[in-house]
Amino acid sequence: MDVFEDRARTRGQSPSEPSGGPEELLRLHRAGRLAAEYPRVKGLLADLPGAELARAGQLLTRLAPEDVLREHPGTPAMTVAITGHGTLSALRPVLTAELARHGLLSQPVLADFDGYVFDLGDPGSALYATDPDLVLCVLDPMVVFDEVPTPWRPADVGRVLDEKVRLVEQLAAKFAARGRGSLVLNTMPSLRRFTMQLVDHRSRARLGALWREANMRLLRLTDEFPSVITVDLDPLLAGDVAASEIQMSVYAKAHLSSGLLAAYAREVGHLARNIAGLTKKVLVLDLDGTVWGGVLGEDGVAGIEVADSYRGEAFNEFQRVVKQIGAQGVLVAAVSKNDIEPVEEALREHPRMLLRQDDFVHVIANWRPKHENLAALADTLNLGVDSFVFADDSAYECGLVRYALPGVRVLALDDEPTGHVTRLLEDGWFDVRELTDEDKVRPVRYREDLARKSFLDTFDSIEDYLRELDVRVRLAPATEAEAARVSQITLRTNQFNLTTKRLQTPDVHDRLGAADSPVLAIHAGDRFGDNGLVGAVFLRRTGTALHIDNFLLSCRAFSRGIEQACLTALLHHAHATGADAMFGTYRATAKNGMVKDFYPRNGFRKLGDDGATVTFRHDLARIAAPPEAVTLINELGADAS
Repeated sequence: MDVFEDRARTRGQSPSEPSGGPEELLRLHRAGRLAAEYPRVKGLLADLPGAELARAGQLLTRLAPEDVLREHPGTPAMTVAITGHGTLSALRPVLTAELARHGLLSQPVLADFDGYVFDLGDPGSALYATDPDLVLCVLDPMVVFDEVPTPWRPADVGRVLDEKVRLVEQLAAKFAARGRGSLVLNTMPSLRRFTMQLVDHRSRARLGALWREANMRLLRLTDEFPSVITVDLDPLLAGDVAASEIQMSVYAKAHLSSGLLAAYAREVGHLARNIAGLTKKVLVLDLDGTVWGGVLGEDGVAGIEVADSYRGEAFNEFQRVVKQIGAQGVLVAAVSKNDIEPVEEALREHPRMLLRQDDFVHVIANWRPKHENLAALADTLNLGVDSFVFADDSAYECGLVRYALPGVRVLALDDEPTGHVTRLLEDGWFDVRELTDEDKVRPVRYREDLARKSFLDTFDSIEDYLRELDVRVRLAPATEAEAARVSQITLRTNQFNLTTKRLQTPDVHDRLGAADSPVLAIHAGDRFGDNGLVGAVFLRRTGTALHIDNFLLSCRAFSRGIEQACLTALLHHAHATGADAMFGTYRATAKNGMVKDFYPRNGFRKLGDDGATVTFRHDLARIAAPPEAVTLINELGADAS
């Protein structure tokens, strides 16, 4: 019996069932233990249905964030401000719960009714005074119809639509000038109760066209302003969610339904998760019953269901979606209880198989417990298991992985394969703000890393390996075109991240424009290929000192001498440009312990420790030589050799 299964049974808990739930959350609340036990909340909320999640949110809104931070100082916290046209009090509890589902601490600040113009237009408003990470400006159809005359024609609606969209554009520009955080807008749903007031179909068509054109302008604001995100409500409404509830709209001025606000809160939760650097990176799939129908070991390659049958077509559709996700930077892997030879044969030779072996960054097929294989996969990819989403149709396997590796997000599939796609996509685990060129080639980069590891096994020493690896590094000022990738590195990198300060693309753009706060990009490559932009350094000059505000390196690139070569170049650059010292800081997190002695190992002396941040200083008198095995191209504008 597996040790985790044994422990689960000893505690009277089935490994195939998740523990906790709304009853446990209520018990903690009544016992006054919610703040002390806050790290458990994420698991307790994980799979709650909508109504129970909203009730849980009501409990969580009573929780003081400072109490949680006192008990758990490392809890990622986010300030969210809510403004709009109508009554939005129903949004606050569901949004609090959605963020808590992802391990985030937030108590959204609700602005005054119909105050969005003042809130966003006045730099001195109470909304801006909260210094929010996210500002939600919730738009509803009554923004327009409250100002349409009676009687009205489509042209009247078109005129008000144009005025309101112009106003939102101006508010977005003012928010962008603020230079901090993200503004979330949304499209406005078209309500049937207004469309049907037009008795002729031609006028209804004109109204529909005007409404869609206005929403298209709102959606395009994301191209004009990097700090703006527009949530398209149409896909949410396609899921049997009512846009509005007439009684609540008329009596309470709550113009969007509670169901729509809950679906919207889930989308915002995905965005907040990305901003906090918690986006998942790897999709790990079971094979039998998940990627194809049947049992490979019993049915053989020719007998599994992939296409050309009712169930086969469902598995084919699931494979198509997985391939689509994998093409956008998500690492796809497989962990299966099978022998490896028939698995490879099925992926290679089945004529209707859409997913091939090259679509997987790694395939593990053996008879070990799946949680052990997931841990081994994490080690192979140099990633934490908390970056994994694991999908399996076995309730037992799902429960065992959930119990043994609580950081893994488990997607429990069922016997009906048409539901696989919905289960995979419903929670946006891999959502990012913007797709970069690096995302498109990430799976290739990781496969190259596996080749590097195999190459390492052929050497007796790490020095010989690095010498033959032929590592090449370019250190240069980051460009505007690289801002999105630099932002992504701050959001995705957890291990080699000295301060774990997360930056959105607009934040990086602001730093790029500051002469005294340069941002540097680290590019790397070797005999196996080009790694691309793998790291970033944020500098700040004050008087005769140069400060490293943060130093980051992708987990695919450290331990090859790249970090030492770049730091040596920075020290020479500081000396050559008149600095008399370089300072660095380290802020400990649960994942960056590997770099806690990065500065001392490279000649820095510890200056102070305030309990949260450790400060180091290098006097630039003696700078260590760079690693011999690394060829550095220094484009900092000063001699770093």
